[in-house]
Amino acid sequence: MSPQFKKIFLISAVVVPFMAYCVYYYAGVFKNAPYKFTEFDAIVFEYGPGDSLVNKYNSKTGDYQFVDIRDSIVKMHLHLSKDELLYLHRKAADLGFWDFPSVEMGDTTLKHDGTKPLRYLIEFKYKRKTKKVLYDSSFGGDPRLVDANQRLIKEISKILEEEEAKQKK
Repeated sequence: MSPQFKKIFLISAVVVPFMAYCVYYYAGVFKNAPYKFTEFDAIVFEYGPGDSLVNKYNSKTGDYQFVDIRDSIVKMHLHLSKDELLYLHRKAADLGFWDFPSVEMGDTTLKHDGTKPLRYLIEFKYKRKTKKVLYDSSFGGDPRLVDANQRLIKEISKILEEEEAKQKK
């Protein structure tokens, strides 16, 4: 056997099957990715003390309701751009939102500074799937999970506040 034939045989016997397997494997992984932005439908974000989730936002309808400083309910229409929704989708993916438990509740009977702990409902809706997480600020689970929840809540709140400020101008 010539050295050139040995190289060709080695490439065809090892490298080509490996490459074919990689294409086959990763095509299935990307095809079955559970949460794709191309299938994105809406974000629902609600929060409030205890069971009263009075502050609400729905990206599909654009309805935004919140309690202001004077304890009065303010309703407005707030539309997030596709770029902002994509940013939130990616931030949720970075923080591992798809792996969060559906219910993250702590001791809801405890009061912090005379008020009930805040409860958050975060829901990402897609055409085929929906991921919904109910998070209580008194949740005492894994600190990394608590941190990831708080960071996602902070990002969503920041985007809503920025859009609200743009609309008020």
